[in-house]
Amino acid sequence: MESVINDISNYIREVNTVSIILRLTLATICGGILGAERGRKKRPAGLRTHILVCIGAAMVMITSQYMTDILKINTDASRMGAQVISGIGFLGAGTIMVVGGNQVKGLTTAAGLWSCACMGLAIGIGFYEGAIITCAFIFGVLTLLHKMDIHSRTHSRILDVYVELQDISGVTNFLNMVKSDGTKISNMEVKKSKHLDEHTIGLLMTLTLATKWDHSEYLLQLHNLEGVCTAEEAE
Repeated sequence: MESVINDISNYIREVNTVSIILRLTLATICGGILGAERGRKKRPAGLRTHILVCIGAAMVMITSQYMTDILKINTDASRMGAQVISGIGFLGAGTIMVVGGNQVKGLTTAAGLWSCACMGLAIGIGFYEGAIITCAFIFGVLTLLHKMDIHSRTHSRILDVYVELQDISGVTNFLNMVKSDGTKISNMEVKKSKHLDEHTIGLLMTLTLATKWDHSEYLLQLHNLEGVCTAEEAE
């Protein structure tokens, strides 16, 4: 029985029609699992992007193994894979965006694409166990740790806010009220109001809270201050 298992294991690690189908199917499944998670969160790179990246990386390694084992070309089988690792950066860079307040979004998706490519390389060379375990770990990081990440962000002492005041004369009074509990203000910018009222003024600032607050509760406190029209977390 053990010899049969070893024969099957060796067979699916060779370059043949069965192993190629198996590897590309596994690449589709693993890439799809990660891509579906990103797609549910409306990220730039979703299901199809992750599948294509994983299949492409797997095919690169299959081709490398084919050149070495079948064509007997004297070359380093990892050379083509190394180009994938560095080349996938252009696709990851396309998912990174700088939004309001100089915030950067898309880093997790970019890192996921890079990890998906690495997983595809493992599948392509026949390292099935490592690829499946890697897929489980990446999926766990993207899902299980997501809630922890959201909680830490919404309860951190650093808060970027956009506030609209009724009149520019109320700016000094507003800043004094915010700093009265020990909150520090930095990176303050005066923005054109989103409303048509020419007297309304917008302020974009970074607050370092004296103590940890739930951000939604703190924004409600700001909204209740005298002269404040709108208070929201900057994106």
